[in-house]
Amino acid sequence: MILATVNTMQAVIGWPQMVLVAVVVLLLFGGKKIPELMKGLGKGVKEFKDATKEGSDDELDKLD
Repeated sequence: MILATVNTMQAVIGWPQMVLVAVVVLLLFGGKKIPELMKGLGKGVKEFKDATKEGSDDELDKLD
């Protein structure tokens, strides 16, 4: 049942929809603001990965 839902979602989101989203983002934020947004997004993802890694390390220390 879940697999069918995933396959349906893949069919719904295609290249034309991705292009449309990219154009809307470009219109909303402008060409100069997008690199700043992506830099902030990258920092956020890095911090999240670091935090999850620290959390799993702490769990391993508790097991010892």
